[in-house]
Amino acid sequence: MDRWTEIRKKVLVEGVSKRQVMDEEGIHWETLQKILAHSQPPGYRMSKERKQPKIGPYLGRIKQILADDKHIHKKQRHTAKRIFERLCSEDGYSGGYTQVRIAVQGIKQRNSEVYVPLTHRPGEAQVDFGHALVRLNGVLVKRPFFVMALPYSDAFFVQIFERESTEFVWEGHIRAFEYFGGVPLA
Repeated sequence: MDRWTEIRKKVLVEGVSKRQVMDEEGIHWETLQKILAHSQPPGYRMSKERKQPKIGPYLGRIKQILADDKHIHKKQRHTAKRIFERLCSEDGYSGGYTQVRIAVQGIKQRNSEVYVPLTHRPGEAQVDFGHALVRLNGVLVKRPFFVMALPYSDAFFVQIFERESTEFVWEGHIRAFEYFGGVPLA
């Protein structure tokens, strides 16, 4: 980093010629251009993916095996070792196991679900209406129910009503507040 700064200082501040700096420092013209274009070293950036002459032609086959496994019970799915064995016996793969294991791991990571964990602050409440089948006077009927949940503490209140209407929404809130002994903040 100090050398980077010194080279920039020589050319940009002191006015030393680029050719002289290249000779003194023993650097290439493109390296000097990169130093002058960036105030800090930009770090390594791979411009294109590396060629994979051994495993490359078999990546489609590996993806297909993993895609077929999604419909099978988890215990019956292919391991990287089993995929390697199948590639060798069925497809004539001559590469190593490590390449297959890394390829399987990369494909699984790209296909894995991404989620954002939910966080709930104390005093938050969630309210909803749902429907349930209840036995009323010996007859099975569908009735709406009011639910208020406090996710932080996992406390909840449930009340069945005759119908889903504004009056019952307010009634559900009042009864839930009485049950919890207070009103949530949000």
